Amino acid sequence: MAVRVKICGITRLQDLHAACDAGADALGFVFYDKSPRHVSIETAAALVRALPPFVQSVGLFVNAAPAFIDAVLADVPLDLLQFHGDETPADCARSGRPYLKAVRVSADTDLLKCAADFGAARGLLLDAFVPGVPGGTGERFDWSLIPPDLARPVVLSGGLDPANVAAAVRCVRPWAVDVSSGVEASKGIKDAHKMARFISQAKAV
Repeated sequence: MAVRVKICGITRLQDLHAACDAGADALGFVFYDKSPRHVSIETAAALVRALPPFVQSVGLFVNAAPAFIDAVLADVPLDLLQFHGDETPADCARSGRPYLKAVRVSADTDLLKCAADFGAARGLLLDAFVPGVPGGTGERFDWSLIPPDLARPVVLSGGLDPANVAAAVRCVRPWAVDVSSGVEASKGIKDAHKMARFISQAKAV
């Protein structure tokens, strides 16, 4: 079965169209104002309205106030929420929407416990641990730290790019891969050629 591909940090309509034309399965929209890929509620609403059928919209939050998440959901019809902070299982489930829980992986991360704690998550998004940075670092982590019997589907992130994604898929066999900085021309601006190559390399395995 071909791996699914999520392109995260979409900020422009032309990048959205390029990602969809290249075969992306999901696009991520960042609602975290410290990120260079941050989008306003108004911009995200316009972008999500432009999505073609069967491409999922994913909203990324980092320790967001419940009122802010509610405000986003009131205007942006997101298919899936992605929590990148210190949210508890109750925090993630509060809106009643399907969600992914991001886990920043280091040698002392207990992924089996994370999978048990977030059993209601659609999957765990595994990213590199970089102190003080919730994600989007472009850093890779040691894939051998992922237990083979993890109870939740794995979305592999962290340092992926067109040159290494095929090896990552062969090694980890994740349900999906997630990329942001690895397909950019500059922060927040995607490169259409890199996105197309990333998706074709990932799905060819």
